[in-house]
Amino acid sequence: MAHPMIAPSILSADFARLADEAAAVAGSDWLHVDVMDAHFVPNLTLGLPVVQSLLKATDIPLDCHLMIEDPGRWAPPYAEAGAHNVTFHAEATDDPIAVARDIRAAGAKAGLSIKPGTPIEPYLEILKEFDTLLVMSVEPGFGGQSFMPEVLSKARAVRKLVDSGELTLIVEIDGGINADTVEAAAEAGVDCFVAGSAVYGAADPGEAVRKLRAQAASASSHLTLAV
Repeated sequence: MAHPMIAPSILSADFARLADEAAAVAGSDWLHVDVMDAHFVPNLTLGLPVVQSLLKATDIPLDCHLMIEDPGRWAPPYAEAGAHNVTFHAEATDDPIAVARDIRAAGAKAGLSIKPGTPIEPYLEILKEFDTLLVMSVEPGFGGQSFMPEVLSKARAVRKLVDSGELTLIVEIDGGINADTVEAAAEAGVDCFVAGSAVYGAADPGEAVRKLRAQAASASSHLTLAV
């Protein structure tokens, strides 16, 4: 039985107070960092210099989600900087295996992300090259969107492969995760839940993390809070 992982998304945090915002979610499993380049997605957020600063300000492992073009060029430096997990989009490269191997060689875990409209089937054969599959449950690019439950079929498909021993990876979900949606995602087989406004919009972000973790464990057949 695995432990439910909660990854607060700093996209919903106060960018002027990122060190304080990271401290507010102490005890989280990962800190999710959305890197957007205004090309692959229409929004522009932050990049490597901010990640380097965050790494000095928090002990929470950084989960860098690169919503950018040309991840083969830009992803390895995030690993070299010290990010724990570096995820890029399947839609952004013709050679995801090469990018994953470069990320791992640079010292980080490698993650593959797919948009809501991207089928999982073409990528099942290469998931053995990855440590994380990030299922997008909103269109990438902006926070605050509504959860798309139809993507949970992808999590279920990969969960079966993990449970059968064919794959060893973390199933992660990002987009619209809150108290109303986290249980459905957990039931579908998700391990790691990215939550933005549900955490940073709460009066006590740390308590919001704990509540989401408990909800996920209660709804899942493979997650537990027990040590």
